[in-house]
Amino acid sequence: LATRPASGFEALEKTPLNSYLKREGRGDFGVHLPNNDLARDSVGAGSFGDLTQKYQLYLRGQRGLSENTVRIYLTDVESFRQYLARERQYPSQMNRQMLRGYLAWLATSARGGREGYARVSITRKLTALRSFYRFLVQEEWFRSSPVPSGRSFQVKVEKPLPAFLGKQEVARLLETPDTSDVFGLRDRAILEVLYSCGVRLAEIHGIDLPDIKFASKEILVRGKGSKERWVLFGKSTVDALRRYLTESRPKLATGTIPALFLNRYGQRLSRRSFEKLVRQYAARAGLRNGIHPHTLRHTFASHMLEGDADLRVIQELLGHSSPTTTQLYTHITKREARNAYLNFHPRASG
Repeated sequence: LATRPASGFEALEKTPLNSYLKREGRGDFGVHLPNNDLARDSVGAGSFGDLTQKYQLYLRGQRGLSENTVRIYLTDVESFRQYLARERQYPSQMNRQMLRGYLAWLATSARGGREGYARVSITRKLTALRSFYRFLVQEEWFRSSPVPSGRSFQVKVEKPLPAFLGKQEVARLLETPDTSDVFGLRDRAILEVLYSCGVRLAEIHGIDLPDIKFASKEILVRGKGSKERWVLFGKSTVDALRRYLTESRPKLATGTIPALFLNRYGQRLSRRSFEKLVRQYAARAGLRNGIHPHTLRHTFASHMLEGDADLRVIQELLGHSSPTTTQLYTHITKREARNAYLNFHPRASG
């Protein structure tokens, strides 16, 4: 029997999209697959799922992203898959018109059909989409990415200034834990490290005992993209850590876990537990709602800047790859200076 020639869709499924497009003379991208249930089911359920599995490996292996960042990227790409299914379109059809439609959907009805996402979330999802299509280029789906670059296609977002605590508020917070028990000693050490070192939540969660160098007052932390850096700490943190390590941690430890901070079962303290204890101690100290471990990181940077520390030094200590991120804190101190002037200078009003 003669073999039935493969349809355009079947040829696409069996060969890399780029080779198929070149053979069909359709350029780098823009192929239009047949609009039938078989095509939709294959691309929507099978091929796209396989791609996201490979994309997940790409983010972990080649990009070296943390598990939390990988999870966020995959969630954002899932939003794109939902849009494709809703519009009966395919990843290969990406162009400016599709991108505008996707962004409009995100802004108006992507959240259960009733409301859209905030601009900052849309910007993040656009970043994830660009990353996904760079991966597709690597997989030879395209010669070049059909998603416009950030320079030629942007979603303008006003970044809110990070919230931070005043020096008296920090002092109240640090004094809140009851250091007469093992958990209070641990929690005091946690708050000291968060404020004194300006570390991220993921970084303090990952600190192990060998990472601490008391002689030089340094801690080795692993930041975004598994980048390592040394952060510094002072005498109050030395005291808090030494008390925790001698009076508290031995009573919590049940084995040879290398983690610095342990829970009641002798295991590494979870990220959620870090968040919970910061929130609880902030409430006990009478601070405003919404205090998070990252608030102490912002506070570290703002207080360093108020003390006339060089911006490049703060950038290094925070582990920022770009000075633009660190410069955000200069806007905070300028705002605080303006508020102080308007509130306290005798000739500021009138």
